[in-house]
Amino acid sequence: MSWPVFSGLMPSVTGFYTPRIETGLALAGSLHPGETAVLVTADEVARSLGPLGGTGKTQLAVAIAGACWERRSVDLLCWVSATGRDSVLLGYARALADVGAAGPAAGPEEAAEQFLRWLARTGRPWLAILDDLADPAVLAGLWPHGPAGRVMVTTNRPDTALRAPSPRVMEVGVFSRRESLNYLSARLSAEPDLWSGALDLATELGFLPVALAQAGAVVAEAAIDCREYQNRIAGRQLPGAAGRGAVQPAVVATTSALSLELADLLPPAGLARPALALTSMLDPNGIPGAVLTSRAACMYLSRYRGGVPVDEAEARAVMHNLARCGLVTIDTTTPARTVRVHALVQAGIRQAMTSAESDYAALAAADALLQAWPPHPVPAAFDQALRDCTARLRQAAGALLWTPQCHPVLIRAGQSLDSSELIGPAITYWQAMTDIGRPALGAAHAHTVYARNRLAEAYEAAGRPGDAVVMYELTAAEWERGLGPGHPNTLAARSSLARAYRAAGRPGDAIRLAEPTVAGLAQVHGPGHPETQAARSELAQAYLAAGLWAEATGILREILADREQALGPDHPDTLAVQADLADGLRAAGQLDQALPLLERTVTDRERIQGRDHPAAISARASLAAGYLAADRPRDALASYKRVLADRERVQGPDHPDTLAARGDLADAYHRAHKLRDALPLYQRIVADRERVQGPDHPDTLAARGDLAAAYQSARKRSAALPLYERTLADCERVLGHDHPLTRATRENFLAAARS
Repeated sequence: MSWPVFSGLMPSVTGFYTPRIETGLALAGSLHPGETAVLVTADEVARSLGPLGGTGKTQLAVAIAGACWERRSVDLLCWVSATGRDSVLLGYARALADVGAAGPAAGPEEAAEQFLRWLARTGRPWLAILDDLADPAVLAGLWPHGPAGRVMVTTNRPDTALRAPSPRVMEVGVFSRRESLNYLSARLSAEPDLWSGALDLATELGFLPVALAQAGAVVAEAAIDCREYQNRIAGRQLPGAAGRGAVQPAVVATTSALSLELADLLPPAGLARPALALTSMLDPNGIPGAVLTSRAACMYLSRYRGGVPVDEAEARAVMHNLARCGLVTIDTTTPARTVRVHALVQAGIRQAMTSAESDYAALAAADALLQAWPPHPVPAAFDQALRDCTARLRQAAGALLWTPQCHPVLIRAGQSLDSSELIGPAITYWQAMTDIGRPALGAAHAHTVYARNRLAEAYEAAGRPGDAVVMYELTAAEWERGLGPGHPNTLAARSSLARAYRAAGRPGDAIRLAEPTVAGLAQVHGPGHPETQAARSELAQAYLAAGLWAEATGILREILADREQALGPDHPDTLAVQADLADGLRAAGQLDQALPLLERTVTDRERIQGRDHPAAISARASLAAGYLAADRPRDALASYKRVLADRERVQGPDHPDTLAARGDLADAYHRAHKLRDALPLYQRIVADRERVQGPDHPDTLAARGDLAAAYQSARKRSAALPLYERTLADCERVLGHDHPLTRATRENFLAAARS
């Protein structure tokens, strides 16, 4: 690694930025290790302007971050947009890769956990900035902390400090008089004659940074002096709304109106207002330029020019006009966050729009997002920006995007979460879509059913098969009621439900559903169709789970023969079925057939995919289990040791697969009666799982039970019984009295107590 490291997409310092020597920049030198600085809008400003800020917290954070970077006082500077949990998770995952600590194939949520652990342990000084935190719940379980680190949060939620570790609240108010004059002086340095009346103007605007930025832009662009600008706003403010030195909502509305009038005069004239209305529907923290120059955006603008077409170059020119007049900022270096607009400006333009204008802008924004969002994978930052824009659009448009049906961009946003492996946010998203779809469209509407099905898939991915079963049952029932039992959609839903039944420990239900489903799919699609083959594979897995070895291996042999003929013996899908058949034969006790096939699978995987491929390592783990079942402990232990070493080297010591491999080796030692080797390994596994997954995770509870069993085998009853008792209490508290792990722990505890 080459240090220092910068991670994230930090906004640029706005043009003519003035250091806030008197009202904030000193914070950079007063941040203490282990501390979280929460930058909130000063109370007196918040009371006037509401929750949208306008005091320049983000720009102050940018300046502080820049100062730390220039002084080389940090080895890691991490900037994360905290508008949503998905954005935070991806920001952390990217940072983990940037510091060179990412393991292979780690999903964003797992990578985020690894990054937080890295921050907690590293001795390198770091600064993490979480910008624009709208809801402290976004950071539940995701607060960065560590003795070498500093955290800065910008937010309009003062209650954020209640949840932050070691918080220090820093109220960010308006500019001081000197800072206001310094800003206007820098902004108007090219035309010193325009400086006349600067102090009076700054006072009239309440020294509010966002208002001063707009005023300075108009003064420079229109070549009027500050006194003339002050005269223009004096006649526009609502009676009693303005007060010298006081921040009032009308001040921002007035400066925005003057900026917009000037922008509307610049060629192509007459398009500034609708263009700003379009941006007001999207994420203030950055809109991809491709959205605002899309065909949908151009068609929307052309409506305000009497139907005369607006091309991409003109749409781009309008955005630059808005920037010249202080209404937006443009960063041409990033396609993901090209155009930024302050939330106060957005709120003002939305308030000034009629209901019809608002609806038209919202629908145009939805179409523009969809056009800019290709179906193929895109860079994570671009994907995230589109999701953030869609989230803001949902807030602004409400039920409009569900009339007369769900707008496709809402579906695309959820699919983006799924493809990015953001499982937790995906569950939240699809649950919300389901909850909205039921009253808006009806429970049986295709979009409602689709959202429920994606929710079920997200539950599956999260390891929550019981919740997935509930959703799949509803989906299957709706498809059957609306389309009939033999429709492909119904059969696909039943196949998914059978899979969820098996994962939930209900193999009997899975078999009863899968058998007629396979027959139905074969009739509709044909026996060789991928969906039919997948359903047959799932039926085989259900047979295995139910202990019906002959039925399972019979199906797997047929599938393997089909795959070898259609795809060839070296195709990954063929190898997967071969591995399933080998495992099935091993489970059936047919070791004379299983071991050669397991060994062949290892050889094939390593030859085709490489010894470090996860599938190759898993094949070696299955072979080790086969050796153990065949009472060949020496071969089993050698294989398990190699699997563990490979997992640690390839995936890291804390990866879930590595933790499982460590447990397999401990179990092998235990079965080989090598308790002197097993006990320390079991103890380490418990400590590792508590540290990595938490004390209440089911895997942690199971690891404690395994350690207690090893103590019992080693005749250490005084250690085994208390550990069994504690584990049983935790299982009952966390999992419930009837959970399989709770029941097994209870039985083991009672058996140990009687012995």
